[in-house]
Amino acid sequence: MSSKTLRRRLHHVDVDGRGNEHLEASGLDGLNEPLLAEYEDDKKHTEGQTLEDIWDDERRKQQLHWTFLFSHLITQWAQWLANIVLGSGSLLGRFLPLIPASQSGPSQKRISYSLSPLQEARLRFLKQRLEIPFDGSRVEHQDALKQLWSLAYPDRELPALKSDLWKEMGWQGSDPSTDFRGGGFISLENLIFFAKKFPDSFQRLLYKQDGTRAAWEYPFAVAGINISFTLIQLLDLQSGKPSSVAGIRFLELLKEDEMAFDNLYCVAFQMMDAQWLAKRASYMEFNDVLKSTRTQLERELALEDVSSVKDLPAYNLLR
Repeated sequence: MSSKTLRRRLHHVDVDGRGNEHLEASGLDGLNEPLLAEYEDDKKHTEGQTLEDIWDDERRKQQLHWTFLFSHLITQWAQWLANIVLGSGSLLGRFLPLIPASQSGPSQKRISYSLSPLQEARLRFLKQRLEIPFDGSRVEHQDALKQLWSLAYPDRELPALKSDLWKEMGWQGSDPSTDFRGGGFISLENLIFFAKKFPDSFQRLLYKQDGTRAAWEYPFAVAGINISFTLIQLLDLQSGKPSSVAGIRFLELLKEDEMAFDNLYCVAFQMMDAQWLAKRASYMEFNDVLKSTRTQLERELALEDVSSVKDLPAYNLLR
């Protein structure tokens, strides 16, 4: 069975359990866990390959692996320099004098921070967006789905709102509305923003055009929903006022750009795909890749010279 066939079977999973290719997604009632479940068994798909093909593939994987390690080393070195600057009394250093850059997660120290009126207004508007659930019965939400299809496939006819064709975009069933759950309407807005602002990158990720791809690829649309709520958690947007290191740095970005969250989403999606390729991951490893993406994004947000989303090293991955 070819890799193309396996990839197509993943994108056409049968949500009612009748298909043998069905891969269950974990349940999600809120923004508490990734939408894609972890799986214990991995698959090896080397059927039909010659020995020369396998060696060529391995050489390409090794080159990509070393490229990723070198990039990671550069980021670590930049963060080390940033840590020196943080301790020297810079603006961020005054905010975070006791927070090691390597400290993260639930035990991370909370930080007090004063917001300007502009930041207050933009944060309030963003939180209002986060509170809107996706509702397939609302005309404006239906229109947004149709808009996403038109941006993804400009030369194809728009399908019905319930159609197996939606699976080609990476929805898990024939009705995309069932995949949003805790992701909310903002996750659809993020995908539309990505398609409009960075159409080349959007198309390359949609069609998995970069690098040597896995036989079992991540579903594009559902991965996008995962990235939205991963950002929400990373930036501490569910609290009354963000007080984590990443959250405060985001508020600085929000002061400069009212669409900072959407722009950061595009960077995170591209970063996730780069991590996917560098780790030579398959579908069952998606959650691990998502965690690595979150860690890398957190590190880049901590860099001293980042004053806008465009300053992030990973922004250069976008085209």
